[in-house]
Amino acid sequence: MTGLILNDDDGDLALLRDSVAGFAQRHDGPATLRARRASGADLDRTSWAAMAEAGWLGLMLPEELGGAGLGYAEQSILCEALGQALVTEPLAQLSVLSGALIAAAEPGAERQRLADGLMSGAAIVAPAWQGADGGAGPIAARSTSNGITLSGRISYVSAAQSATDFLVLAAEEGQTLLLSVPANADGLTVAAHATLDGSQLATLSLDQVTVPTQAVLCRADAADAALEQAIAAARLAISAELVGIGTRAIEDTIAYTKDRVQFGRPIAGFQVVQHRLVDMWADAEFAAASVSHAVEMQAEGESLERDLAVLAAKARAGDAAVTITRRALHLYGAMGFTDDCDIGLYMKRAVALNATLGQPETLRLQFVARERAAA
Repeated sequence: MTGLILNDDDGDLALLRDSVAGFAQRHDGPATLRARRASGADLDRTSWAAMAEAGWLGLMLPEELGGAGLGYAEQSILCEALGQALVTEPLAQLSVLSGALIAAAEPGAERQRLADGLMSGAAIVAPAWQGADGGAGPIAARSTSNGITLSGRISYVSAAQSATDFLVLAAEEGQTLLLSVPANADGLTVAAHATLDGSQLATLSLDQVTVPTQAVLCRADAADAALEQAIAAARLAISAELVGIGTRAIEDTIAYTKDRVQFGRPIAGFQVVQHRLVDMWADAEFAAASVSHAVEMQAEGESLERDLAVLAAKARAGDAAVTITRRALHLYGAMGFTDDCDIGLYMKRAVALNATLGQPETLRLQFVARERAAA
C-alpha cells in the first residue's frame, strides 16, 4: 500500500512517519484504546503527554505562538500514521481544530496562555461549538457589568471530562463570539457518553456561566471565518487518519488470509478472496489520492478549490475506510467480531470518524451547493 503521496524532497515527512512508528512501539494503540474504554476515561494522559513531548500538538501553530509552524502536509502524514497505528486520542479535535481557532484569535495574554498549554499538554483545550444537529450551534451570550454571561447546550464535545478549557461559540445580538471558558466554571456541567469506537463525546450545559471580557478571542466575521477554517483543517486531518486506517486494515487482512487455511490451502489463494482484496486496495488508493490532492490544494488552490477538495477528501476517505474495514471483517470471519481482534477496533474507529464533522452524504451535498453557488 502506498498511502498518501506528497512531495518530500528533504525527507522530513519520512522522518515524521518513522517517529510515529517508534511512538506506537512504546504506546500500543489498540491496547491503550481498550484500557481507556475499560476505565471510562476520554483521554489517555500518558499518551497525550508523550505526543506533546514529540511536538505533535503544536505542529501547525504559528511560530509567533511558539508552535512548529508546519503545514497541512506534515499534519496529514502525522494523522495518517496515527490512523495506521490506531492511536485514537482526539488529535484532530484537541490539537488541529483548537489550534486553528487559537491561531486565528486576536493577540493577547489569553491566546498565548491557551497556545502554551495546548503545546505542552498541560491544558486540554476542547472546541465546543456544535448544536444537537451537528452544525454550528452558538449559545446565548449577554454582556453584563461582570463580563459575559453564557447559557445554552453544546453537543459532541471531545474529551470534555479531561478538558481544562473550552473554546465556546456564542452569539450576542446576532454577532458571533468565540470565547475561552474554564472547565471548572460555575454553572457548567458535563454529561458524557461512550461512542462506538470506545471514545467519549459530551454535552455541555451552561447555566448563567460568566467569564471576563478578556475571554473573548475573536468576534463577528473573524470568529465565523476562524471556525470555518478550523473545521476544514480538522476534516483534512480526519481524512488522513481514515486513509491510515484503511491501508492498515488491508495490510493486516492480506497477512491474515495468507495464514488462514481452508480446504488445504491459504484462503488468499481463492480467486473470490483476491477479488475482494483488489476492491479494497482500489478504494484505499482512490481515497489516498483524494486526500493528497486536498493537501496540495491548501497550498496552491484558490479558496473555493481548497474547500471543495477537503469536502471531497473527507467524503471519499470516510466511505473507503468504512467499506474496507467491513470487508476485512468478512474475510476474517467470526474471529474478526471478537474484541480481542484488532480489525474490529479499526472498523469501529472508521465508522466513528466517518460521522465526525459530516457524513459523506452531507459533505457531498455541501460540495454541490458550493460549486453551484460559484458557477
